[in-house]
Amino acid sequence: MRTANSLLNKLQWPPTKLQESLRTLNPSNSNLNYGAYGHLIQHFTNHHLPRQAKQLHARIVLSSVTPDNFLASKLISFYSKTNGLPQAHHLFDQIPQQNTFSFNALLIAYCQHNKFADTLRLFSSFRDVIRPDNFTITCLLKALAGSFCEEGVAKEAHCFVLRGGYNEDVFVCNGLITYYSKCMEFGLARKVFDKMGERDIVSWNSMISGYSQGGFYDECKALYREMVNTLEFKPNAVTLLSVLQACGQSNDLLLGMEIHRFIIENSIETDVLICNALIALYAKCGSLDYASELFEGMSDKDEVTYGSLIYGCMFHGFIDKAMELFRQLKHPGLSTWNSVISGLFQNKQYDGVLDLVWEMQACGLRPNAVTLSSILPTFSYFSNLKGGKEIHAYAVRNNYESNIYVVTALIDTYAKVGFLRGAQRVFDQSKCRSLIIWTAIIAAYASHGDVDAALGYFHEMLYNGIQPDPVTFTALLSAFAHSGMVDLAQRIFDAMLVDYGIPPSVEHYACMVGVLSRAGRLSEATEFISKMPIEPSAKVWGALLHGASVCGDVELGKLICDHLFEIEPENTGNYIIMANLYSQAGRWKEADMIREKMMNVGLKKISGTSWIETSVGLQSFIAKDRSSERTEEIYSLLEGLLGLMKEEGYTLHDKFDEESVYDH
Repeated sequence: MRTANSLLNKLQWPPTKLQESLRTLNPSNSNLNYGAYGHLIQHFTNHHLPRQAKQLHARIVLSSVTPDNFLASKLISFYSKTNGLPQAHHLFDQIPQQNTFSFNALLIAYCQHNKFADTLRLFSSFRDVIRPDNFTITCLLKALAGSFCEEGVAKEAHCFVLRGGYNEDVFVCNGLITYYSKCMEFGLARKVFDKMGERDIVSWNSMISGYSQGGFYDECKALYREMVNTLEFKPNAVTLLSVLQACGQSNDLLLGMEIHRFIIENSIETDVLICNALIALYAKCGSLDYASELFEGMSDKDEVTYGSLIYGCMFHGFIDKAMELFRQLKHPGLSTWNSVISGLFQNKQYDGVLDLVWEMQACGLRPNAVTLSSILPTFSYFSNLKGGKEIHAYAVRNNYESNIYVVTALIDTYAKVGFLRGAQRVFDQSKCRSLIIWTAIIAAYASHGDVDAALGYFHEMLYNGIQPDPVTFTALLSAFAHSGMVDLAQRIFDAMLVDYGIPPSVEHYACMVGVLSRAGRLSEATEFISKMPIEPSAKVWGALLHGASVCGDVELGKLICDHLFEIEPENTGNYIIMANLYSQAGRWKEADMIREKMMNVGLKKISGTSWIETSVGLQSFIAKDRSSERTEEIYSLLEGLLGLMKEEGYTLHDKFDEESVYDH
């Protein structure tokens, strides 16, 4: 009984129960106690004692006894949890008469290893042999959620549940909620949730998590409040993590702080996931001091911890702090590199973007679709068509050319560098045309003033069943700016709310003011602004100011600038336009007063900058810069052009205009 004594020392079971099980270890005993062996295997599995479990299995094999369904299911579970999936399947195959219990054990094993295709094949091969129960269906739904996120398949699975009478089982309903949520069918998921006669904490978490991960943040937060008010279940760490993420994404600092207080008051364990969500919330909402305090207080930080604070710093323009945190990471992963690259671009640190990409590659990491979609706009900023084409070639070689974000970035980049034919080709080759791809091609033609093409793609998009969003309408309305087609632009603007349920935002109002102003209908544009249900922004007034400048309407320009000087007092462009308006009207004294006002607030005209791609690389030009080796040649050419302009009858009104000649 040496083996029995060694096992007894490993276990904390009552001696009589253990000894009853261990008596069957004697090979001479032909009456194997399957139940006792099964419980022993379960105990070893739960207490992470794989060597003892394998010794016990070896004894069973030596006794030439074939495990029954109960014992086999315990062995299947053990081998599954110790990365022995082939052994687990072999054990199942050896059972003389398999039943639902052992079948479920094997299904669960495959699901736990995310072998969803194998799970579905196994279910399909035995569905006519073994009658499924609620645990079988739960495994099936998990496998489907991991394999086929399609509305049709989800509905078929739901019908199977209804036909089998499993719709009253809480575990099956939870699986349906998760599956529908993965398929982005939140309405159907909510119907299942609402019709449940009995719910558990997993039911609430499945629906709340589905809303959060699917971007339905308001619905997520509303369901959380409903859960708290019912007092039936107390939110746990899983619940709070989902709601915190929703708060962070929707900038809901108040509810986030309320949840943080709930965590503290209820002594809920704040693991690294909860801490990361809290840091992300505070950082995204601008409470960077508190986010930093939480960050410093964490003993175990992971890359997500750093990434959350880095993102917040970048989002609010604290680039140096973000880079300092980034440099503290010894081996940052690709997602962190991408976050920093994206942050630099958003903060207009364009040179730093490309430098960081080269550094990332030097560290052995290759750009992925996220990287490409972040760096492509940089090439449009530098008007670097060659660089954009090189990134496009890289995307093709690495099978990223079908990624919707890469496709969108390519269309946008090609359009902005003037390669409209390339943008068109990328669109034509895209297979899955989502809303953002349609919007990108509409914006591409809009930026080139091709109203007919932009409208054509808009109607083609509608024909294909894709509904526009606010960004689509911004792109479309901007196409009318130079067309003079005011009435058609007005009809589209009016249709936003009536036909598509999209209330116009300040961006859309600015587009319409631009359309009216460029058409010379300044009085209509002014009246349009006066009737706006929302406060006009600087973009709205700026669009009207441009129209006033073109038409030479000094008084209207003065009225507009009174608003703009208050809204954005540091925008030098407004001062320059108003000074030029006064100069064009011969009101030199008032023009000087505007220039003086600009100087008094510490502003000066930003030097104009332009780029051109040459055979030796990208060449940049800065107004009044004389550092180039060919300065004399450049200025001589500009003087010649200036002379030709004067011969044609063009007149420079003041020094602002004269300076602008040398900006290009």
